[in-house]
Amino acid sequence: MTAVLQRINSATVYADGVLNGTVGKGLYVLLGVEKGDSEEDAKLLCEKISKLRIFSDENGKMNLSVLDISGDVMVVSNFTLCANYSHGNRPDYFSAAAPEDAERLYDYFTDLLREKIPCVRTGVFGADMRTEMSTDGPVTIVMCSEALKRKKA
Repeated sequence: MTAVLQRINSATVYADGVLNGTVGKGLYVLLGVEKGDSEEDAKLLCEKISKLRIFSDENGKMNLSVLDISGDVMVVSNFTLCANYSHGNRPDYFSAAAPEDAERLYDYFTDLLREKIPCVRTGVFGADMRTEMSTDGPVTIVMCSEALKRKKA
């Protein structure tokens, strides 16, 4: 499971042309679910993301988490994070989980986040989405559950 995190001032998502959610200061998370991902992957990412200290403290150091700042989180599913671009110029997405598996894990991940963070908004799984956001920093981090599993072992 791969997540791309961006520190934001605000974000809005439209699904099939309809406003689906808006958040304030916090995190924008693109989530890609791959074949073989499980609830463990979702739990590892949720724990790390919620505690990741990438917000500035009173001294300007990145020392606070989204929990510490009572921030919001916008989560948008994104199978294109599973792209294989190693051959040719047209990526393939064969490593992406089947839609029913990906949606189940996407929902599980967002449910776990909602247990920790009061304001979690999402896109609509599988919909054509447009997002607007104001990045902060910018601070962008790519996080992979496989790396977190290796650290745990």
